[in-house]
Amino acid sequence: MRRRAKRAEREPAIALINVVFLLLVFFLVAGSLARPLDADLRLVRTADLQGAAPPDALVLHPDGRVTRDGAETDPAAHVATLDEAGRAVLRVVPDREAAAGDLVALGRALHAAGAGRVVIVTERGLP
Repeated sequence: MRRRAKRAEREPAIALINVVFLLLVFFLVAGSLARPLDADLRLVRTADLQGAAPPDALVLHPDGRVTRDGAETDPAAHVATLDEAGRAVLRVVPDREAAAGDLVALGRALHAAGAGRVVIVTERGLP
């Protein structure tokens, strides 16, 4: 009887090296698809802009009052005055000093009154 020749076992790290190499090639290609900005481009600075609530937003004050366009309003009454498109997304601008519990209660009241989605409008912090 003849003895079978032993085969050399494959190294399991070769498959891992192949996958890492393919990922490297993928990220090199994907990263070069986006064109860089022009070198002489100067972006707009928004640090000095005055923040103002969107005109259709409800404002939550630190004492729990809810206003729209400067007039006090009830969340359920406000939602009742809106059409279906207006109920789809409601914006809430909370004061920095407003209690989180008041904000959560306002969101729940708006959802209970028929609001589709409640979006909280905030200020972007400086980097």
